[in-house]
Amino acid sequence: MKKEFLKEILNLKNPTQAKLNTRFYKTGKGEYSEHDIFLGLVSAQNRAIAKKYYKSLAPAELEELLHNKYHEIRMTTLFMLVLKYKHADFELKKEIFEIYINNYAYINNWDLVDNSAPYIAGDYVFNYGGLDVLQRLAKSGHLWAERISVVASLYFIKKQSFDYPLKVCEYFLPHNHDLIHKAVGWMLREVGKQDINVLEEFLEKFTLKMSRTTLRYAIERFDEDMRKHYLLMK
Repeated sequence: MKKEFLKEILNLKNPTQAKLNTRFYKTGKGEYSEHDIFLGLVSAQNRAIAKKYYKSLAPAELEELLHNKYHEIRMTTLFMLVLKYKHADFELKKEIFEIYINNYAYINNWDLVDNSAPYIAGDYVFNYGGLDVLQRLAKSGHLWAERISVVASLYFIKKQSFDYPLKVCEYFLPHNHDLIHKAVGWMLREVGKQDINVLEEFLEKFTLKMSRTTLRYAIERFDEDMRKHYLLMK
């Protein structure tokens, strides 16, 4: 089925959309996705193909596909891993989690991370353990591993478990990359959706230490007066 999968996805290539994607996902020289290559599919196409093939492809085949040079093939593979994980028993969940963690270097753009980290890494660690794995990713110095360690915490937040999310957000406040600033701000905003008091307590402690980008993301849902309060603190 792998050959059929590749044939179907390659037949959908759209050079016009691919060109737009190369700009949107920052593939210029020196940018965070300099070497990424696009076919020009849209997310709905990726998801439809993933739903069609995820049951037929073995984890080892999906791991191989995750190494593909095309962004959309890696994206669709991650959608398939998420779907397979969702319907798996414990042993298969563990295998998929290990594939995910061992191949983080190929989960190398923010959309790839954001559409997979909570649903594989976050789910597995919250339910079965392995927090040390996320902590190791956080300290790796690798941009995408770092973003995985942050965005995986979304699963914890949805379960109203804030200890790890707040610790990883605090850890990354001094980070120098905009993609980490945005991820941290996003997670803080999600904490606020679950418990506004927890978010406000964090902001009172750490507003002065966070980037303006992180702060703006974190307070996005506040009313105007509250936003002004924290922006003036900054």
